[in-house]
Amino acid sequence: MKNEFLGNPIETWSWTNRIVVLIAVLFCLSACGSRPEVGALALTEVPAQGAKTHEILVVTTRERDSRPDTYFNGERGEQVNYAQATISVPPSHELSQVEWPDSLPGNPDTDFVARNAGYIADKDAFTREINTRLSRLPKGKREVFLFIHGYNTLFPEALYRFVQVVHDGNIEAVPVLFTWASRGKLQDYVYDLNSAAIARQALAQTMLQLANSKAEKITILAHSMGNWLLMETAIQSSPAQRKALEGKVDVVILAAPDIDIDLFKAQLKKLGTPANPYVVVVSRDDKALRISRAIAGGKERVGAYSNDEELAELGAIVIDVTQLDSLDSANHSKFAQLAQLSPEFRKTLGQSGLRSATDAGRGATLGDNLGTFVGNTVALPVNIITAPFTYGGGG
Repeated sequence: MKNEFLGNPIETWSWTNRIVVLIAVLFCLSACGSRPEVGALALTEVPAQGAKTHEILVVTTRERDSRPDTYFNGERGEQVNYAQATISVPPSHELSQVEWPDSLPGNPDTDFVARNAGYIADKDAFTREINTRLSRLPKGKREVFLFIHGYNTLFPEALYRFVQVVHDGNIEAVPVLFTWASRGKLQDYVYDLNSAAIARQALAQTMLQLANSKAEKITILAHSMGNWLLMETAIQSSPAQRKALEGKVDVVILAAPDIDIDLFKAQLKKLGTPANPYVVVVSRDDKALRISRAIAGGKERVGAYSNDEELAELGAIVIDVTQLDSLDSANHSKFAQLAQLSPEFRKTLGQSGLRSATDAGRGATLGDNLGTFVGNTVALPVNIITAPFTYGGGG
């Protein structure tokens, strides 16, 4: 069986693959507790000394949900929707963690809690809000940080994870969450993949909105299946649209990409060499991508690819986090732990040397910068591989 619309054929499963996936799914389900689906954005006005709030703008292809404090579910909306939410991070927050409330609306001294939330009327109102927030930043620092989540992700999970990354990374850019219609169910992989495909036009529109805003720079972080959505959106964009984005997009980080390695090579070939190399975060012990690989006929996924050097030769900067102890049992969200490396690490990636990382004459400069930074100030066991330079870090 092939799904030609997706551009990523899904072959008929063998019985062996079906059994492997079923066992993995049952294992994951047995290990998971309740997840925040209904009412997760219940508001609280209880003060908490030392807590910090983050204002997130939301663009989504999800369906609106009429249940109180829920806003969006996992079904596909008939139109693009917009929203905003202000989330408070507790003073007791631990790096890389999302402290979910045991009961709603939560305790702001110990939990992530919602302080404000609501819909934004339409595209024009969203654009005005983006520009208003950018205008509050000084010139030279008017940046947008766009996050695209992955498979099996409920709306509040995407929102709160993004808040954690923004908070731990001390990111001062205007944060924008693009959330597509994932049902947040392990068994709905194909539904999610089709939802990601349907969201391509909305993502393209959103990125052009951001490029045409007052933003001076745009950083894009995609996770898991969100990378498939991002790359396929780039493929379907016109040359004029790509040119408009190239002038604004500064760094693209592909975290644990759930993309067939052969498809990824084809995508890169069609897109050509980007102005700035992609930063690809990989981990060969990613259990979620093992399931994806089984579903997809045994083809390796980029986020768990066994050959870092080949990815580097394709023009990517590879951050290999295989040796990093994960905070989730599936080893699929290690990217969230890298947020603590910002802003210094992000600044290093944005240096001019990054723009010529594949150039033999200047690639070593980037390698020296990364190597010095990681070797001196980062305790996390990560390897950074560029072409032609290779650095092995550790802590």
